[in-house]
Amino acid sequence: MVASPASDGTVAKALDVLDLVASFGRPVRFSDVLEQSPFPKATLYRLLQTLVSQGMLAFDPDRSCYTMGIRLVRLAHVAWAQSSLAPIARPHLDRLSAQVGETVHLAQLDHAQVLYVDKRNARMPIQMYSQAGKVGPAYCTGVGKAMLAFLPEGQLPAILAQQSWHRFTPKTLTSPDALQKELAAIRARGFALDDEEHEPGIICVALPVMTSGGAVLGALSVTSTTSHTDLDALCAYAPLIRDIARTIAQETETWRFPEEDAHSTRKRA
Repeated sequence: MVASPASDGTVAKALDVLDLVASFGRPVRFSDVLEQSPFPKATLYRLLQTLVSQGMLAFDPDRSCYTMGIRLVRLAHVAWAQSSLAPIARPHLDRLSAQVGETVHLAQLDHAQVLYVDKRNARMPIQMYSQAGKVGPAYCTGVGKAMLAFLPEGQLPAILAQQSWHRFTPKTLTSPDALQKELAAIRARGFALDDEEHEPGIICVALPVMTSGGAVLGALSVTSTTSHTDLDALCAYAPLIRDIARTIAQETETWRFPEEDAHSTRKRA
């Protein structure tokens, strides 16, 4: 966990703790959180109690475990519903999924990591790390590399500095120089590949979702397994993914909040 700047105060510390609890992906005990937290025991306990009292976390006294709170779930739902990318992309993900029959991902960058915004399972679902709401590495996933490759040049160094460079598989790129070469290749061909770099046996082709002005909104991918297909077959989907990514971006640029439309209607009335 990367601690927030000290100037951000108590709120930032509480959010850091919330992120840490969420990263476990399961009910977690105080001792587990303490082991990975940068905060002293007393400070961590106080922050956890505050998060519980505010409904951001829930505490099960029978198991002595913390889980995500109902208030956090409600806020997450509202945030997802009001995000222009997620609801606009939904029918297009459905269409892409129906056409290819493989797993489809929609992702965005979140503090130099990949946030999986939405997912459609393959006709024959496969076991993999990604789930909507999960955070993953940017440097070794197809969606992550697709976004990194097309970021404005000035933004990339700071993001590369925040990568963990953990070797997940023998094919994982583990240095900025190696990734920079890969990103150049991605820009040249227009799409990214994950050749078992994050998970053994998992491969994908991914393209960025970009505005007409070149801003990266997210990334779209088709994912499968080496036992079912190969990268050449997945690359054949690149034109279809590109068309759908372009449609999502165009609709996102013209999307307006429902509340804004309703307010405009009331003013005209």
